[in-house]
Amino acid sequence: MTALLSLQRISKRFRGLVAVDGVGFEVRQGEIFAVIGPNGAGKTTLFNMIAGALKPDQGSIIFDGRPIHGLSPDVVCRRGIARTFQLVRPFPALSVEDNVVVGALLRRHGVGEARQRAQALLRRFDLFDRRHRPASALTLPDRKRLEVVRALATEPKLLLLDEVVAGLRPTEVDRLVAVLRELNRDSGLTILMIEHVMRAVMALAARVLVLDHGTAIAEGTPDDVVRDPAVVQSYLGAEAV
Repeated sequence: MTALLSLQRISKRFRGLVAVDGVGFEVRQGEIFAVIGPNGAGKTTLFNMIAGALKPDQGSIIFDGRPIHGLSPDVVCRRGIARTFQLVRPFPALSVEDNVVVGALLRRHGVGEARQRAQALLRRFDLFDRRHRPASALTLPDRKRLEVVRALATEPKLLLLDEVVAGLRPTEVDRLVAVLRELNRDSGLTILMIEHVMRAVMALAARVLVLDHGTAIAEGTPDDVVRDPAVVQSYLGAEAV
């Protein structure tokens, strides 16, 4: 498969702290790729560089054959990358549907077309019957799903998911995992995910990269990675295997 996203020796420092240190990997077109690691490993910094919120100090980010490092978040989004955030923050006073319409307007001509796109996504993620409620009234699981829907409304080629199942019960995790797997299978959407919930990682990801103190310490299939001694020691713990 062709690489849709390629990171080449990316580094980011904050004064004396090296948050990401020479990390490189590729995400193939149509795959689901996970980045895992302990808190402070550099995962969100990595996402912020891909999404344009931070500029790398060194290295390059190639997306769909073109460099994107240093571009602003809105330009990166127009190129075809959408992201969710660990702390979900919809527009609280807007309805659920209008939250999604805002994203859909990036590529749809007019509010009518954007609303059709929004309603189709809300149906897929079981939020259609809540579409007229203010976003502030949603439960955490519903807000998590709304965060994904808002990102998908921009019609991305690559979806960045930042701990999208954190705080959900196992049944809620399985429900969201099933929808994401179906979306990847049916549309070929490429997904790059940061996740601590190994239940979701094992169910979704074809390949996994493990970060520790800003450095990549392992990469491979989920089954191989969870048995890697360095990963067990730094992140999973002996009880994981």
